[in-house]
Amino acid sequence: MTEARPGVGNEPGIQQVSDDDFADILQATRDFVRNRVVPRENEIMAKDEVPADLRAAAADLGLFGYAIPQEWGGLGLNLVQDVELAMELGYTSLALRSMFGSNNGIAGQVLVGYGTDEQRERWLRGIASGEVVAAFALTEPGAGSNPAGLRTTAKPDGDGWVIDGNKRFITNAPTAGLFITFARTREANGKDPGIAVFLVPADSPGVTVGPHDRKMGQEGAWTADVTFDGVRVTRAALVGGSEQHGYQAAMSSLARGRVHIAALAVGSARRALDESVAYAAVATQGGVPIGEFQLVQAHLADMQTDVMAGEALVRECGRKYHTGEDRRIAPSVAKLFCTEMAGRVADKAVQVHGGTGYMREVPVERIYREVRLLRLYEGTSEIQRLIIGGGLVRAEQRRLRG
Repeated sequence: MTEARPGVGNEPGIQQVSDDDFADILQATRDFVRNRVVPRENEIMAKDEVPADLRAAAADLGLFGYAIPQEWGGLGLNLVQDVELAMELGYTSLALRSMFGSNNGIAGQVLVGYGTDEQRERWLRGIASGEVVAAFALTEPGAGSNPAGLRTTAKPDGDGWVIDGNKRFITNAPTAGLFITFARTREANGKDPGIAVFLVPADSPGVTVGPHDRKMGQEGAWTADVTFDGVRVTRAALVGGSEQHGYQAAMSSLARGRVHIAALAVGSARRALDESVAYAAVATQGGVPIGEFQLVQAHLADMQTDVMAGEALVRECGRKYHTGEDRRIAPSVAKLFCTEMAGRVADKAVQVHGGTGYMREVPVERIYREVRLLRLYEGTSEIQRLIIGGGLVRAEQRRLRG
């Protein structure tokens, strides 16, 4: 088995997609989102499901593998390009992006960055095409934003492992073909958290997926509990062929994913702003368009300022991740600001719409509910503050020590 070599150089898609080719990909995605998905947002919400024809169209566009390297059948976009694509995807129902988000993000990137050649060959082409949905099985009832607390175990057994434990809120679990599963193989010891990661096919005996959760928002984006009861996997299921890659793989995938979620939040905020401007220009109060009222203009001004700040910030943080300049603090800065910003903008959007904004099937009502989740997954806002603040202090301490 060939060992993976994780590190800075493994940022996928580097120098593989030209500016012209990416412009075509971005325009095709924008057309798909605005012309085919936006008109069906209420259908997605009412049925709690993305229609099969939209799923097929997304696969045809290559969206299930846009961040998977071209050698494995993906489009090979790097994170700078991912940011631009995510802002387009955030413009509509977040269930669309959720269908293929784990393939490109926290699940797929574990294989891209840490899998052996054999593991990549076995799984990445199916993941890139959408034939396989990969789910990131990390979160547990007692371990969410802090993976070090997980209790799922993997114990050696002959030429393989036996996995036992329970996972919660696993995105795409009901449709998954593969679970990227994090489990404790040893006791934590100093800087070694004792976590490894395994490739567990969804049809493995002992794997049980619960009914999909009913959530406040993001209808059509399915999550569910997953139980591993005496699940046997072979030695080849250990990602990277080493127990040492687990925690690093989780942290690396989450950091990259935080930049993506930040960009997604910016796209949602942009949509809320556009809806509010369009509404303010035509809705009247006392025969006067409400957009002529100074207090409404003040709301719109604050929203525009927030959206533009978010766009600039997430692009800069994406650039720093791509170059390797900052893959720790910058992703958390982007996620903290942009997801909190999206919440503010969505709230103002409902306010601008007045009572209309509280009505179901009005876009800003859906956006208001959907963006609330962005402050929770891939690490809560509180965790981002700890990463940022602690990182700054430790950097200064290292500087003082010389």
